[in-house]
Amino acid sequence: MANQYETVFIMTPVLSEEQMKETVQKFESILTGKGAEIVHQESWGLRKLEYPIQKKSSGFYHLFEFKADGDVVGELELQFRRDERIMRFLTVTMDKYAIAFAEKRRNNRKEKPAQEEEKPVAEQDTVNEETKTEEQA
Repeated sequence: MANQYETVFIMTPVLSEEQMKETVQKFESILTGKGAEIVHQESWGLRKLEYPIQKKSSGFYHLFEFKADGDVVGELELQFRRDERIMRFLTVTMDKYAIAFAEKRRNNRKEKPAQEEEKPVAEQDTVNEETKTEEQA
């Protein structure tokens, strides 16, 4: 039976955009090649690290959420260790509560941009102009 896993890895900040995408593609193909089903993936972008890793203070974060057998995780982590572009990684097994939380988080992220689009910018400008005219009077 396949478990659901979540892997977050940090890539070195000296990579170009193309090299970063190539690295993510490499690990995605490792997962799919071993029969894993990728449920979700996110690129968190360049973030500052809490403490230096390999004398670097920032890194590119990426998240994979996937369903696979345990031996696939072992192979993925072995490839993480061999790749010099990866500074750190963490893989966790997701229980039913973590899976439900991850689905809820994904749905909230999808709804937020939709809510922001609903309120036109023109309405915000008219409210500001009305308050300015009241203050001047």
